[in-house]
Amino acid sequence: MTVQRYEEAYDDPHYEEKLAEFEARIARGEKIEPDDWMPPEYRRQLIRLIQQHANSELIGALPEGTWIPYAPTFKRKMALVAKVQDEVGHAQLLYRAAETLGKPREQMVEELLNGKSKWSNVFAYPAETWADVAIIAWLIDAAAIINQTIMATGSYAPYCRALKRIIYEESFHIKHGYEMIVTMVSGTKRQRDMVQEALNRWWEPIMMFFGPPDKLSVHTRTLQRWGVKPKTNDEQRQEFLSKYVPQIWELGLEIPDPNLRYDENLGRWVYTEPDWDIFFRVINGDGPMSKERIAVRRLAYEEGRWVREALESLAKRVLTQPEPTGIVA
Repeated sequence: MTVQRYEEAYDDPHYEEKLAEFEARIARGEKIEPDDWMPPEYRRQLIRLIQQHANSELIGALPEGTWIPYAPTFKRKMALVAKVQDEVGHAQLLYRAAETLGKPREQMVEELLNGKSKWSNVFAYPAETWADVAIIAWLIDAAAIINQTIMATGSYAPYCRALKRIIYEESFHIKHGYEMIVTMVSGTKRQRDMVQEALNRWWEPIMMFFGPPDKLSVHTRTLQRWGVKPKTNDEQRQEFLSKYVPQIWELGLEIPDPNLRYDENLGRWVYTEPDWDIFFRVINGDGPMSKERIAVRRLAYEEGRWVREALESLAKRVLTQPEPTGIVA
């Protein structure tokens, strides 16, 4: 059954009854499996969300991947190769989770390459120095883990299972990134300055990472209603600030936001709102490196075409072979 045909569920005379039972299951904390009944909008939102997450993992390998030839030591090179490989593997897990909802992987990749589907804003920026690689591995992966840990408690079982594997690997990425940061800030003045400059460049994109403020988010209410997104964008942003701002300050780094502080009366962090117009432009394909990132993925896709065609041909031959009729002595 195609994704489009699921819209026919709205014509089901028992739709409201099924919806009530579905929402009761969500309220009880039950997980939804692919073969379970679900509202068409639940399916559509999940496909959109998981597909964008998969796209982000695939594109997210590129900013760091460009630094593999220039890593300062063999140890750093090997660690970075492993991390980039992990990110691509995460994309495969997530595309598979989205496929369980009825959308073919080939269609999702095609939509990524032609600009019809989105990916995370942070990967549309250049990694200008080795310190940028360290900031990405530490703070961007830290933000990702906060988001993924929350989403792993959501209602769709295949997505939750994929996230648990991804979180396990991302936890190593954070340690790798933090160790890189500590090494650099403990080094020469130039190394420390590089880290501060990288933090200055990445702070606003990181603040945008969790998505627009709740008042501007068009999907959060629906995702919360059906247990897909247990915490809002703003709640996730507050969690990130609470956990990582003290660590940044402890390293003697300055956060490029003079208004950032924890307000005891409000019980929350106060900060300068990012320019959300920039955020929306970036996720709609107008980031500093958006076109370059897609061009690299498109080139890789075309150069790998012969492999896909060879595997498809082999699969067809295997499927058309006659079943063995007896045992050969």
